[in-house]
Amino acid sequence: MKRALVLRHVAFENLGILARILPDYGFASVYHEVGLGPLPADEIQSCDLLIVLGGPIGVYETEDYPFLTEEIAAISRRLLAQKPTLGICLGAQLMATALGAPASPGPGKEIGYAPLTLRDIGGENPLSDLEGAQVLHWHGDAFGVPPNGVSLASTPLCPHQAFALGHYGLALQFHAEVEPDSLEAWLIGHTCELGKVGIKPGDLRRQAAEQGAATAQAGAKMFRRWLDGIFA
Repeated sequence: MKRALVLRHVAFENLGILARILPDYGFASVYHEVGLGPLPADEIQSCDLLIVLGGPIGVYETEDYPFLTEEIAAISRRLLAQKPTLGICLGAQLMATALGAPASPGPGKEIGYAPLTLRDIGGENPLSDLEGAQVLHWHGDAFGVPPNGVSLASTPLCPHQAFALGHYGLALQFHAEVEPDSLEAWLIGHTCELGKVGIKPGDLRRQAAEQGAATAQAGAKMFRRWLDGIFA
């Protein structure tokens, strides 16, 4: 059985729909809670698939969260070896930083369900299944695209919502993995952030009720398409 190592930074930002998809590709998934115990640097290099999940800290906050420095270095080694890697939100920012691209606070918070503008990349966009879908955004930071990356999507507030690294790497600023039934954990966990920007939890609940199921369906298709390109 193949092994997927999942770097998790906060408990409620988990694999979501990927937990249902990965077994279909022969994967057993193992979480490592980043910051709690030594980083499994050897396993980061040897696993069949590395998934780096989100979290409320900034990739540039290495003074406050020193483990980020080691995490960035380990991700850099894996990406330079072109091993399959998926990053979501903070995970995408870590991938960008690991390859020398900037990541910093963006012009504002982007929280809630909204569509993407997919880029014409001269071939099939790996995000094509998300065309017209309302994906969940939950970030205030933004990343640049590394020299060997291809920008895949944007929103009015964020010029780079995703990038691809050949066939082996995919970095997503947004959340296509979230099960709508799990959103309540996000509303509880991010209550301080929501209060600071004046977003009512009830508004996000309504968006999830209207868009969440369709987003999860489109996200599942997108993840399967990417996994098919590597592991089919």
